[in-house]
Amino acid sequence: MVTDVLRALWAEPRPANPPARIPRDWALVAVLTIWSVAEAVLRDGLAPLPLVLVAALVIIAPLLWRRTHPLGAVVLCFGALTVVDLVRIGAGSGGGLLMSTGAALVLAYTLFRWGAGREAVIGLGVILVWLAVTTVADPTSLADAVGAYAFFLFSAALGAAIRFHAGARIRDIDEAKTREREQIARELHDTVAHHVSGIAIQAQAGRAVAASDPERAVEALVTIEDAATRALLEMRAMVGVLRASQDAEFAPQPSVADLERLTSGAEARPHVQVTLSGELEDLSPAVGAAIYRLAQESITNARRHARHATRVTVVVVGHAEGVRLTVDDDGAPSTADGGIAGYGLVGMQERTTLLGGTFHAGPTADRGWRVQATLPRTWTAR
Repeated sequence: MVTDVLRALWAEPRPANPPARIPRDWALVAVLTIWSVAEAVLRDGLAPLPLVLVAALVIIAPLLWRRTHPLGAVVLCFGALTVVDLVRIGAGSGGGLLMSTGAALVLAYTLFRWGAGREAVIGLGVILVWLAVTTVADPTSLADAVGAYAFFLFSAALGAAIRFHAGARIRDIDEAKTREREQIARELHDTVAHHVSGIAIQAQAGRAVAASDPERAVEALVTIEDAATRALLEMRAMVGVLRASQDAEFAPQPSVADLERLTSGAEARPHVQVTLSGELEDLSPAVGAAIYRLAQESITNARRHARHATRVTVVVVGHAEGVRLTVDDDGAPSTADGGIAGYGLVGMQERTTLLGGTFHAGPTADRGWRVQATLPRTWTAR
């Protein structure tokens, strides 16, 4: 079983895009440096000062690149500490190292948080070797030795757990985006199929009257040209959109005109009110379906998560350049974070971005939650 775990860990890739040095790293290095200097000056019973300073240096310095080079930082730190302890054993010098040596726990955590699988295995071996050597250099009771191993193993396990959680969240977000892309692909497929069916009918009609009524045949060709142009624009919408194999839905796709279906009876809570204004004719079918889906998801979120909400207002305003959707509720949101945290919001943002629009969701200044999306009237793929 241990062999299987090590084999699986060895093949684990490094997490994508680890952050480079951040202000917290510099602050940590600054605090540890001041602490080490003060401890070296004030504390008695330490090992020779050169060894103490070397040990502090090899622990503190690698913290600055521990995320981007986790194995290198661990090998430098614990390899140098092993050499320092071997020198202490060979010279028979007494005294201990600085308490800031405990900062090496951060490197054990970082190794399993940001390192590749083989880096984690190699680095863990280096850490275990140092633990064995330092136990000889600083003889302790069995309980203290077991505690030291437990601290480092716990730090490594914590890094692995946070890594797994972050990876699972990224996968969930990717799945939410994929589902939204599949929904868009299905809607676009139905729209293009509608245009192509119209082209086929007009072509048949034009051929039937071409000999007896050339003018009607020309009109049919004009209609075919317009339908083909629309179909081409919608077909371009499918570029880059992945679609999983699934049964097709044959019901017409919803549009802005169908938003009234989202309102509830007078007894339902929260009550949904829909207001349409401006230029809402001749919207791209993909844009019309997106407005409906965004409003539908926003109302669903309000009913699930807005505490004590009594009203949800849906306002759609069309203008010459595009259309704006605003959904407000008067409930207390379950979170004060205005970011894209929920997977439903991830899908809404993905749909809006694919259609060339902008999206924002967050708490309002007074009370409640607002979802706002702006889409162009005719869509161009990004």
